[in-house]
Amino acid sequence: MDAPLQLTFVNFAKDAYIIVEGKRNADRFFIIRSGKVRLSKEVQIVAEEQGDVLGPGDFFGVVSTMSGHSHIETAQALTDVTLISVHRDQFSQLIQNNAPVAMKIILQFSKRMRYLDEALTLLTLKNRATGEDFGHIFNIGEYYSKLNQFNQAFYAYHKYIKHCPNGASVKTAVERMKKIAPYVKNPPKEFKPGENVRAYPKDGIIFCEGEPGDELFIIQKGAVKIVKITEDNEILLAVLKSGDIFGEMALLESKPRAAGAVAYENCQLMAVNRENFQQMISSQPQLIARLTTLLSERIWLIYKQLANTQIDDPLGRMYDMLQIQIDKKKIDVNNATNFSFDFGIKELSNMVGLSPSDGALIGKKLLENRAFQIMNDKIFVKDVREIARQNGYFRKMQQLEKARMEKKGMV
Repeated sequence: MDAPLQLTFVNFAKDAYIIVEGKRNADRFFIIRSGKVRLSKEVQIVAEEQGDVLGPGDFFGVVSTMSGHSHIETAQALTDVTLISVHRDQFSQLIQNNAPVAMKIILQFSKRMRYLDEALTLLTLKNRATGEDFGHIFNIGEYYSKLNQFNQAFYAYHKYIKHCPNGASVKTAVERMKKIAPYVKNPPKEFKPGENVRAYPKDGIIFCEGEPGDELFIIQKGAVKIVKITEDNEILLAVLKSGDIFGEMALLESKPRAAGAVAYENCQLMAVNRENFQQMISSQPQLIARLTTLLSERIWLIYKQLANTQIDDPLGRMYDMLQIQIDKKKIDVNNATNFSFDFGIKELSNMVGLSPSDGALIGKKLLENRAFQIMNDKIFVKDVREIARQNGYFRKMQQLEKARMEKKGMV
């Protein structure tokens, strides 16, 4: 029999700092029992829907605690406060004992994820989120058709017709499907209700961007890539492996898919609908803890990517993005160690929103630093401490320039 959950109550006086942005090794988050707490960030990029003043029942510090990364915000007591302190290891038990708390955290995370993802899309891909525009599904079909990827094109045309039967491009979609049908080896499969274990062949579309959805997926075997199609280009967002979860935002918020999912190799997935998800919260707390950790990692990464867009110097953005990738893998930048990234200059340029020509130029400047070189088309750094040094330098220059502009009354 599990031991009863032992929660700790902690008190902070007015104006006291509870957590500080950038501090590492976060191992606990807080639920406010009484009083008010203000959250702030060094770089305020987008206005948070929740607001920056929290009261009883609200929580903070979950993102950093569950992801195992540094704090992304500072929390300061606006009044004398009493907080419930929850250690990372207690999270599964907390969920099991209090399902509403779990749902509140997950739903807020999902809402924040979509909000931040849309902000990042606007800043980097220069492309507004698809929302209810089913026409984007037709455009996805056109993209894959041009590449002669007929299985993917057929899927997109089929879904466009299904979800937008009176759309302006339905006639064209039907004609396209007839034309490419002889070349389609894996036509879209409609799964029956209750058919929760599903197999997908390599390159098979699981769902596409803009498509309605009411299920999340757990990868049991194989791998899945998450992509966005924009300006006739497929942007790779992530490659997920066995045990990973995806598609949760559509299930939690009943909104169209924010990105597409494609089988990176033959894979087997477990589909979880809303009814099953509610049951899992109390029956499988470890799985819900895993989902919370996954959402925390994604939110942490998007905050870092958004902050990266605020760095004026493009070379500074490159160094900062390299440190983000190092931090993501929890590599200590205080220790002398080499590291090989799984991308090259072209991909790094894309990550920081540079055009191919500008990216190539700035990439050359990066490689003038002898700590860096290209090995097998990938960026290699001889000592990760050099990334932290350079990133710190460019951030300091940015702060000095901001202070100078403020002094002149130009900000």
